[in-house]
Amino acid sequence: MAPRVRGQIGGTAQVAVATMVMNLAMYGFTVSAARLLGPTAYGGFFAVVNLMLIVGVLQLGLQATAARRISSDPAHVEQIEREILRVSFRAALLLAALLLAAAPVVTVLLDLESPGTALLAALAAVPLTMSGAQAGILQGERRWRELAVLYVLMGVPRLLAGLALVLWRPTELTAFAGVAVGFAAAYLYGRHALRHGRRPGAGHARHAFLPLVRETTRSSQALLAFLALSNADMLLARAVLDPAESGLYAAGLLVSRAVLFLPQFVVVVAFPSMSSEDGAERALVISLGAVVGVGLLCTAATAMLADLALLFAGGAAYAEVRDVLWIFALLGTATSVVQLLVYSALARPGGRSVHLVWAALTVMVLATTAVGTVTEMLLVVLAVDVSLAVVLVATRPRASRTPAGSPSRP
Repeated sequence: MAPRVRGQIGGTAQVAVATMVMNLAMYGFTVSAARLLGPTAYGGFFAVVNLMLIVGVLQLGLQATAARRISSDPAHVEQIEREILRVSFRAALLLAALLLAAAPVVTVLLDLESPGTALLAALAAVPLTMSGAQAGILQGERRWRELAVLYVLMGVPRLLAGLALVLWRPTELTAFAGVAVGFAAAYLYGRHALRHGRRPGAGHARHAFLPLVRETTRSSQALLAFLALSNADMLLARAVLDPAESGLYAAGLLVSRAVLFLPQFVVVVAFPSMSSEDGAERALVISLGAVVGVGLLCTAATAMLADLALLFAGGAAYAEVRDVLWIFALLGTATSVVQLLVYSALARPGGRSVHLVWAALTVMVLATTAVGTVTEMLLVVLAVDVSLAVVLVATRPRASRTPAGSPSRP
């Protein structure tokens, strides 16, 4: 087996384990916080966590930009690393300043117990955002071990520090402080991993500060579109279904989210290859096969072990949704495919994928106004995701024939 193939397999395993540990740690802390805080404090904590999910779109945009640039033009890695860290630092400060200014409004809108929670969220945006650039550099250079450690530090310190703080004082502020510890731990490790001094290498205008800002903005917009599409169905279900039906739909979505998150490591490992001129198409085909394969296995397991799957969807109280849990698993598979294709589009700029995602969201909003049951809602959302995946594949820009390191097509 070639060393590069062995390295890819080893990197895939490391990132897969790390993302699993990260997600389990985050999930464990969220569930523990729900039990320890009580409804009022947990509601505020959960609202701020979801705010950071939106804020984190910039982090993901920086990661995608750094990984794509380094993978597609390794001759200028020194310049790209230097400039993307500059972009992340200034973006983090700007975002923190905006959140600090908006802290009184956030406190009122989210009905928080203390303005300190909103202020802490503003400060936490700094390490969260900067760690995105660090992760992108590690990802683009295929330094899988360091990237895996960074992912683990996003979750495990949150669980350990968060539980300790909540047990000491069960408030929304202490609970979110645990989340902030995770952001800070990942950022500090990222600084350590990138501490090596690089000689100033050859530079190019396309990797200067402003082009990186523009690409980060485009990437963040595309990922925001995917985030909106993949989370809109829960809000729509709440609006168009009666409370009991929307509760059943929310329970089923726990299965969808599990299937969505399970193959995320595939996107992380495949993205640098999809960004390079050599083997981009092959990387996408293999990645699609892996994501679809994992999803279909989960769907089959959900269908055959429906009672066990029901335990993960809330238990006997949600038994009415038992027989359609396998369709929720299929929805998670379709959403995973859309996520991979969005990242594939970011790896090869030049298409109109972001507009297609926003258009799909519009279609979903309009189509769900006529539904009245969980099954109808589920089938409409599934149809939108599958249709979007087909259109994204059909309209995907093909790999250019320009030499590696040449400017991307406009």
